[in-house]
Amino acid sequence: MNFTVESLETPALTKAHLADLLFEQIGLNKRESKDMVDSFFDLISTRLVEGTDVKISGFGNFQIRAKAPRPGRNPRTGELIPIQARRVATFHASHKLKALIQGDEKAGAED
Repeated sequence: MNFTVESLETPALTKAHLADLLFEQIGLNKRESKDMVDSFFDLISTRLVEGTDVKISGFGNFQIRAKAPRPGRNPRTGELIPIQARRVATFHASHKLKALIQGDEKAGAED
């Protein structure tokens, strides 16, 4: 199945655009399309909050990383400001996605 996104009005791919693509190209009704996209992102968010890595084959990995507290600096005033310890989400593209971004057409054909 081949999806096209030429109908997008803006360069950003939003959840609403994804739902529209499911509606137009697969034939789901609009409510089902929206619910499917929302459920997909809710599942990813829930897993990340739980601390579980999310791996999407051929696309990449989402991970949670713990960052230690560190000193920071206000760029405008130069004042030292402590930055609290926190958890951040990171994304690492798969080799297949990196190759496609670089224009290697062979990488996308290996599904």
